[in-house]
Amino acid sequence: MKLLVLCTGNSARSIMAEALWRRLGQGQLKAYSAGSKPTGAPNPYALATLKRHGLSPDGLRSKSWDEFEGVDAPEIDVVITVCDSAASEPCPIWPGAPVRAHWGLPDPAATPDGPQAEAAFEAIFQALKTRIETCLKAGIVEADPKARLAILHAAHDGASQ
Repeated sequence: MKLLVLCTGNSARSIMAEALWRRLGQGQLKAYSAGSKPTGAPNPYALATLKRHGLSPDGLRSKSWDEFEGVDAPEIDVVITVCDSAASEPCPIWPGAPVRAHWGLPDPAATPDGPQAEAAFEAIFQALKTRIETCLKAGIVEADPKARLAILHAAHDGASQ
């Protein structure tokens, strides 16, 4: 299974989600992230949060979703948007007609620097981790497209309660 997590800047939520899917998926899937208007670099608080939880930031970079269009792009099975602006933007047509879901989360990068920012990034990390663990426990990797969509929605709805 190939999964793409989208956000506008591809510097915080989507970067952390990519790292979490990679780690928690334990080689069962290929995870990517991208943005509609990438910032050019991962947010330092996102990287610090990943490191604090033992996840390597190696290979993570802020990139455009344009990299996932065209004939040379990987065929994506699942696309998850994690911020409201990316969910409402017109997305490209992805090869393979992937399942699409929206997991709206507040932008921790909008929090002022310092302890508040650290807490905001930690909260988003934990929310993503909970949703991803739920998806993996429900068998998203082996599921058919219709079941994948149901799993993604259940993970979102369960985490929102």
